[in-house]
Amino acid sequence: MKGVTIMTKTEYKQLVKTINHHMDLYYNKDAPEISDYEYDMLMLKLKQAEAEHPEWAKKSSPTQKIGGVAKREAGIKVTHDVPMLSIMDVFELNDVTAWVNKVLSVHPDCRFSVEPKIDGLSATLRYSRKEDGLLHLDLCETRGDGLVGEDVTANAMVIPSVPKAINLECDSLQIRGEVYMTHANFERYNKNQEELGKKPAANPRNLAAGTLRQLDAAITKERGLDILIFNVQSGPEPLMKSHTESLDMLRQNGVPTSTCFLCSNASEVIEAIRAIDKMRSSLDYDIDGAVVKIDQIKYRDEFGGSSKYSSGHIAYKYPPEERIVVIDSIIVDVGKNRKMTFTGEFHDKETGGPAKLCGTSVSRATLHNLDYIKDMKIGIGGEYRLMKSGEIIPKLIGCTKEPEKIFSAPDSCPVCGTKLIREEDSADFLCTNPRCPAQISRTIAYFASIDCMNIIGMGETIVDGLVEKGFLSDCSDIYLLKKHRDKLISSGITGKEKNTDKILAKIKKSKTADASKLLAGLSIRNVGKATAKDIMKAFDSIDKLMDATKEEILSVDGIGEITAENIVEFFKNQANRNMLMIMKQNGVNINSMTKPVKSGAFSGKTIVITGTLHTMGRKEAAELIESLGGKCAGSVSKKTDFLIAGDDAGSKKKKAEELGVEILTEQEFLQLTKE
Repeated sequence: MKGVTIMTKTEYKQLVKTINHHMDLYYNKDAPEISDYEYDMLMLKLKQAEAEHPEWAKKSSPTQKIGGVAKREAGIKVTHDVPMLSIMDVFELNDVTAWVNKVLSVHPDCRFSVEPKIDGLSATLRYSRKEDGLLHLDLCETRGDGLVGEDVTANAMVIPSVPKAINLECDSLQIRGEVYMTHANFERYNKNQEELGKKPAANPRNLAAGTLRQLDAAITKERGLDILIFNVQSGPEPLMKSHTESLDMLRQNGVPTSTCFLCSNASEVIEAIRAIDKMRSSLDYDIDGAVVKIDQIKYRDEFGGSSKYSSGHIAYKYPPEERIVVIDSIIVDVGKNRKMTFTGEFHDKETGGPAKLCGTSVSRATLHNLDYIKDMKIGIGGEYRLMKSGEIIPKLIGCTKEPEKIFSAPDSCPVCGTKLIREEDSADFLCTNPRCPAQISRTIAYFASIDCMNIIGMGETIVDGLVEKGFLSDCSDIYLLKKHRDKLISSGITGKEKNTDKILAKIKKSKTADASKLLAGLSIRNVGKATAKDIMKAFDSIDKLMDATKEEILSVDGIGEITAENIVEFFKNQANRNMLMIMKQNGVNINSMTKPVKSGAFSGKTIVITGTLHTMGRKEAAELIESLGGKCAGSVSKKTDFLIAGDDAGSKKKKAEELGVEILTEQEFLQLTKE
């Protein structure tokens, strides 16, 4: 690689920033945006850059970090007696062979333990001898940054597989293991979340990490966790000679330990890695690789190791899991904003059942749009490679056997039969019927949402029930529900008397909302909250907007051809005009209450607010800025004109300083509003 430029220093700094972002999401927030494989490839690229330019690498580089940080709110911080280091990853079997042979060249008698790399959360268990002669659990600590972790002992006590007492002849013992969630417990949790109408967890690893860090041990117990021990951190001499013998000794004393393959040479190690890979589909937990360890513990310090990596270990990371599936059917439905959606149903070519990927059973995948279907040559009977994008979302990534016929879209909506149109400059096909039953519930629920009419209590489940029972056929019917109060209560859709009256009260209150909220709630394509607000600054009422020409709408700053056409087409439809007339007759405000914009220091400027303000809330400050002709943004960029920094201003202030954005104190901001 010498003399070859991998990247510029600017690109290197951006890569460091990107990896730090993903490290924070994975280790601290348990909410990764990319797959482990994608993360590993970013890290490999960083290591290559630092190998070429070692002067770029700082102590703060991701290559020098071990995982995340201990969370103050999740428990007391604990300094590890023995650092909980990471293991160096390799991605080629040739690299495994080279490492094993290197060790054998120094110690020909060396043996190696090959074990599954469980995808969970690492924890160390500390034990000490008590009066009954047994070793009792004193402390369970998470890895944190490798040197300092969190005390999660209370949660460990409710994990059934965590040994609470061990019968060994020693005064103290520290063992390290991986806390994980079984597929069964993961599926049980997600099923319960769906029944409650809540968001399901992305994958078992994230859920296990969040569960171990819970402040309430009862939640940890209810969700269900397990542990497998994979190392002795410190202990009596008999446990510190041979790694595999130490795990055998622990296993004989009731401690759940990781599966080990004892090997003598590189070919046996590779064979064990492949055997573990074949085991993946039969395990009740996720693994993402195989760990190769020097069995003789006294040899380990001679090989590798750093402030980040454990000596005498490497981890071979498996490539993303894939299966070959056969398409059985393609479901066409109507999605949000009238778009046709396409879902492929399939079976695993090898097993004939659902495909097993990353611990879950998969029998469906989104097919996106017709261009994707054409490019992928998708059709009934075709065979395709399936993987999980980000280890969460099933995705077809290649055709291995073409179907007799590639799927083509229907001419009409599968729900209402209306002729479909293809959206200009898009791969999307649309249903043009505003009364399409597939859209009614979504449209009404969106109308009632917080960004629109803010009718608290009218979520999707209640709206579905009201549509199904005939109470709602469009958004205007919401304002007729008060006439059906007794029927609503007896039906139970909106709950008992108290809850029904709460919803009716919120409906009444929504009548006074600004016309921009009403416009945003009509589900006109490309007209969201911000666009609706801009439009209603230019028009006094919905009545005037209904009769506006395309040219008049185009005169509004920021409104383009397609948006203007969508608005004109919406109001051309007599059913939509009738719906608004019914709302108006029932007291819904259709007039703009936006105050005239004043000229001033913020006119035409983009402003970001950060930190805590003393004289007003952020929402109030944003409204004041907009009334003075300014625009509020959520993040700092080169386009930002001012940053208003209150108390405890953090990263946004730092970025503003780097970009040279003018920073105002709260007092300076208030002074400018008066000018």
